[in-house]
Amino acid sequence: MSASLINKRISRRVALGGGVGLLGVGGTTAWAANRFLIPHVEATVEQTPVAAATGTASANTYGSDTTAITIEKVVSGSGNDTVTAFVADITVTGAQVIRSAFANGQFGTNIIANPSAIAASQNAVLAINGDYYGFRDTGIVVRNGKAYRDLGARQGLALGGDGSAVLYDETTTSADALIADGVWQTLSFGPGLVEAGRVIEGIDAIEIDTNVGNHSIQGSHPRTAVGLVAPNHWLWVVVDGRSAGYSRGMTLPELAKFFVDRGASVAYNLDGGGSSAMYFNGALVNNPLGRNRERGTSDILYVAG
Repeated sequence: MSASLINKRISRRVALGGGVGLLGVGGTTAWAANRFLIPHVEATVEQTPVAAATGTASANTYGSDTTAITIEKVVSGSGNDTVTAFVADITVTGAQVIRSAFANGQFGTNIIANPSAIAASQNAVLAINGDYYGFRDTGIVVRNGKAYRDLGARQGLALGGDGSAVLYDETTTSADALIADGVWQTLSFGPGLVEAGRVIEGIDAIEIDTNVGNHSIQGSHPRTAVGLVAPNHWLWVVVDGRSAGYSRGMTLPELAKFFVDRGASVAYNLDGGGSSAMYFNGALVNNPLGRNRERGTSDILYVAG
């Protein structure tokens, strides 16, 4: 692969929210390719798909004895100020219905697959892209009650086995301690958007990391985020963006208010940009970057049905 092509692929992936310049050639290119492109498998994960859903489905609803889902398309503004968002309102009977899956059934860095492909492999009823843990080598990663990484670095979101969710400082705890406290999933991206039902102040100035590739998440961008209204009552939101006349995206304060207006007590920002994707009943719901084309990511959150 040529240096120019490597650089194009790297620059496209590392532009999480604002864009970064191309990395250099030569030794820097080799380092960057190894860091951002070459898969590094740390573990093969047993991801046994759940049984195919047997609930009742329509174009925008799903219901079973464990799950109720309603999908709503929300359009506001006009012209180049149009914003198009998709809201999944989810109620489940137990936290274990909310699951996570890794691309290709492997844990590590730079292992990717389209969110819809990961979702289909798990017979998911509903799925969104996760935190793209595989772009980083830090953070606490607990998925489906098992620890995969324990290198606290930022503010995370912990999903409890009791259907709760709480923002927490990864650097003050450990994966084992979280599991001992009953945590079922953790997400490591951020920032937190809503706490105690209120927009968190200062999120319009937060940078989630300082290493290359994690530059500005400020401005209007495609977004994926999760919020909790009450135990086992979730809001999953995907906002399309960077598409003039269809959707400009949202700023973080706008996204936070979007959750508060819908009754969320806590909300948390996930990987966005071209990664933002929502899958429901076997099809992609949103239109990533206005091109109706997904971008590979390392993980999803999904509803087993």
